[in-house]
Amino acid sequence: MKIIFSLEEINEVAQKIISEQPKKVILFNGEMGVGKTTLIKELSKILGVTDATSSPTFSLVNEYQANDNQLVYHFDVYRLKSESEALDMGIDEYLYSGNWCFIEWAEKIPNLIPDEHSIIEIITLPDGRRELTLT
Repeated sequence: MKIIFSLEEINEVAQKIISEQPKKVILFNGEMGVGKTTLIKELSKILGVTDATSSPTFSLVNEYQANDNQLVYHFDVYRLKSESEALDMGIDEYLYSGNWCFIEWAEKIPNLIPDEHSIIEIITLPDGRRELTLT
């Protein structure tokens, strides 16, 4: 699936992504500032998270509970220096839990990603809109 959108349309984009029934582990690729965290916040809302969401830049993972008691994990592994750091924090337990796992900067932990995952690639177009590809 490929979508071109403005940030004002982020809610509709999140709804389309969920309607595509992606794998529950989703990798978010894109340059810093492209809108990965903003999209994850909207996806979390669509899934029923009512708590305030934020980037887990310093905590590595934020955990949210959706209305239907499912869990949503949001990872930002940008600051990791090695995959062993991710293993030390128990990332494998999260990734194989069956819950939603949204991962920013997953290229830092390529050998830890489950085979069953989806990828969202976001790029900024010259006019400021975003191009999103879901695979």
